Amino acid sequence: MSSGVITRPRPRPGSGAARRRGTGTAFPQLSVVIPAFNEAGRLGAYLAEVRAYLDAAYPGDYEVLVVDDGSADDTAGLVRRAAAGWPRLRLVRHAANRGKGAAVRTGVLAAAGRRVLFADADGATPIAEERRLTAAVAAGAAVAVGSRYAPGPGVTRERNLRRAVAGAVFRWAARRLIGAGVRDTQCGFKMFEAAAGRALFATGVETGYLFDLEALVLAKRFGYPVAEVAVNWAEQPGSKVRVFRDGWRMLGGLWRLRDRVRGLPAPPTPRPHSPRGGSAAPAG
Repeated sequence: MSSGVITRPRPRPGSGAARRRGTGTAFPQLSVVIPAFNEAGRLGAYLAEVRAYLDAAYPGDYEVLVVDDGSADDTAGLVRRAAAGWPRLRLVRHAANRGKGAAVRTGVLAAAGRRVLFADADGATPIAEERRLTAAVAAGAAVAVGSRYAPGPGVTRERNLRRAVAGAVFRWAARRLIGAGVRDTQCGFKMFEAAAGRALFATGVETGYLFDLEALVLAKRFGYPVAEVAVNWAEQPGSKVRVFRDGWRMLGGLWRLRDRVRGLPAPPTPRPHSPRGGSAAPAG
């Protein structure tokens, strides 16, 4: 395939293939997208946590898509073995590494759920925190952003000092240059009402770590309601982000992103968002 994406085609709504795949319905309540690059060492434990939670919270009414972004280890094999006994799990593959943003975009555009959550493979945010984001979408948000900085009752965060300082510098620069409207643009735990998610990721082009910020800037431009939601979070060993190397690249990318967003035509007035998932993608 020219795109480098290897996956099974998504069944048509109501088709027998959709029922055989095990999602229970053609449009499950929730799709969970997990981008993964060389995650064979960490992903298995997180998938077990995800399955236990979703089987209890959404019995027969969810799907999980792991997007293997050209891994050189056994990430794909691990997911295939898990999927053999878990029909709600799907593997999507990039033939070559294209970046976290590209992996999330592939997963969101392939998802069938009424709500789409993307979650980092390290499990830094427990999957049970999805209920906080789901509540925000039910209250009217088109995008719910898990936040490591928003205050909330019973919420704890664990982060080393060096990464905390680097994060503070990036937040300051992003606020000054772009102004996404939320404190935490980079937490790897975000939920989208389905139509909003498709619109944002079909429009976005960032393939690296700035894809989160791009999606939020586009959401603001399109008039989608965004909620920042406090979540529990604990830093995990083995992060793919290198503070200095990737930090400088991300800071430099802010100017590129600012100029590109400024160059977009003014969007049309968006249709009103419905908490039941009835919003439509902006036309054009």
